[in-house]
Amino acid sequence: MEKRKKLANRILITLTILFVSRIGIFIPIPGIDQKELTESISDNTIVNFLNVFSGGGFSTIGIFSLGIIPYINSSIITQLLIKVIPTLEEIQKNEGEIGKQRINNITRYLTLLWGLIQSVSIGIWIKPYTFEWSTSFLLDCIITLTTGSIIMMWFAEMITEYGIGNGASMLIFQNIISNIPKNINTYKINDFDHRTTNLILLAACIIIFVINIIIQDSKRKIEIVSSKQLGEENKLLTQNYIPLKLNQGGVMPIIFASATMAIPQYAKLNGLSAIKLILSNNLFYLSIYSMLIVIFSYFYSSIILNIDDMAENLQKVGASIPNIRPGQETVEYLKKVINQLTFIGSVFLFIIAQFPLILSNITKINLLQGLGTTSLLILVGVAIDTAKQIQTYIISEQYDNIME
Repeated sequence: MEKRKKLANRILITLTILFVSRIGIFIPIPGIDQKELTESISDNTIVNFLNVFSGGGFSTIGIFSLGIIPYINSSIITQLLIKVIPTLEEIQKNEGEIGKQRINNITRYLTLLWGLIQSVSIGIWIKPYTFEWSTSFLLDCIITLTTGSIIMMWFAEMITEYGIGNGASMLIFQNIISNIPKNINTYKINDFDHRTTNLILLAACIIIFVINIIIQDSKRKIEIVSSKQLGEENKLLTQNYIPLKLNQGGVMPIIFASATMAIPQYAKLNGLSAIKLILSNNLFYLSIYSMLIVIFSYFYSSIILNIDDMAENLQKVGASIPNIRPGQETVEYLKKVINQLTFIGSVFLFIIAQFPLILSNITKINLLQGLGTTSLLILVGVAIDTAKQIQTYIISEQYDNIME
């Protein structure tokens, strides 16, 4: 009962924080002509893309408009810095909880800096949509938005520590879910009647969800054996293995590839006109987009997995991969397997990202408009992780009951 009560409390904390964070998005900053702002950005692809992760915050410019984006960006930058700066890598590897806390503090300071940068950009960007733009208004806007981003970071950490699931992922999950009812109204129906269209839409969603689950949950099990496992008796032991996910980077490769492809569309520089012309060709667009997804997939795989550390840890515990010598040979084998998995995972990501386009060309129906497969990937990934965490609590409660 105690475990169940603890789980209920965690769920309640999570729901409360999500509710409060959602309300903050709709508390607007005073002095902005919301009607003119909404009308002017309704067809802006970049703003609509950011709205997916801010729950519509860039359409209202509320106190939580920045959402969790500064925290996510800062986390990514911190991981890059750990890879580049040996001192930070030593802190993370050798200082335990103290080192983890120091790394978290760096992420928080970067979140503050990133929030300030984005707040200044937004304050300047909304100048045409203000009733009376001034330095005082700009300072108020910067302070409000930056403070809101820090509060959202705190909400994310509270959910991670005291709630259910990963805090940042849960906040993005909520924002995507909240946009679904509004985006359904943007679906365009051309040649088919409503019944046929609904069936096609249902089938498309099922296919996308199935592929998403395959991408998020598939893994390659690399069998390992211990030097202590000798003799016939050890054949009865449970096999140990290293689980390597098919898609290490999650949805981040698609997010960054999509953002990169969107930049030239709004570039004012003459030097990018050639790039804009090239991207107007569908064949070139798809080719570049697919390459970016592959590049970002390998990039995130290299950040998340340290192959040298994996091989070293196996050697420390006296374990090895069958028929592979410890040391450099193990490193080369793991590198080969991870490269293969990353490539296959990136191909899956590209296919699912282009699925709505393929479907619209076949059926002549522009389905899933406004509900991109990037959003569906995030929804499925967060749902799977949260369900696993809840399942862990339930299994733990059952185990405690058995022991009692």
